[in-house]
Amino acid sequence: MRKIYSLLFLFMLLAINAAGQNDPRATGILDKFSSKASSAPSVSMKFLFISNDQIKNSIDTVSGSVILSKNSYRLDLPDNIIWFNGVTSWSYLPAEQEVTITEPDNKDNSFQNRPSMIFTMYKDGYKCRLMEEKPDAYLIDLYPTDIKNELIRVRLVIAKPSLELKTFEYKMRDGVTYTLSVTEYSLARTPEAGYFEYPASKYKGAEVIDMR
Repeated sequence: MRKIYSLLFLFMLLAINAAGQNDPRATGILDKFSSKASSAPSVSMKFLFISNDQIKNSIDTVSGSVILSKNSYRLDLPDNIIWFNGVTSWSYLPAEQEVTITEPDNKDNSFQNRPSMIFTMYKDGYKCRLMEEKPDAYLIDLYPTDIKNELIRVRLVIAKPSLELKTFEYKMRDGVTYTLSVTEYSLARTPEAGYFEYPASKYKGAEVIDMR
């Protein structure tokens, strides 16, 4: 019996050690995925953003679109449009005809503050593993190295051979899972000058709240 316990303990140690190591295949796929997106003039996505609260047994879904170029982006949601030029953020609420200007904390890596982190987050603070390779997609999980992180797991589904993002999922300790389900993905658009800045002339009646 003691021998069986010893074997089980050894197996657990090996499993823990394996989970703590980066999977070379996963890293290789993510490197190619990141390089392809980063070298494009922009990344354009249309998506469904799904919030699944297992505690409250509720699911909320909103549609949106985003165009990313380096650290700049424009994010369109049903009740909010955000422009960010790498330094300044303009958040416009159509219903209130109100725009709030801020300079976000560059340490905030949330999707709404810095959507481009989707392509680079695996490089720092995460262990990655290729969980499944399907005929048309890779399924890769990222696990935070900080065990106190409120995030349990990030899951990416990347199409093959195109390396287009299909799904990006956050699973939180509070029982909420956030899923970005991409319906359209393109690397072809070259944004015009000023695209990532609030066009004040288009919204002349909007109230401006400058929080800088």
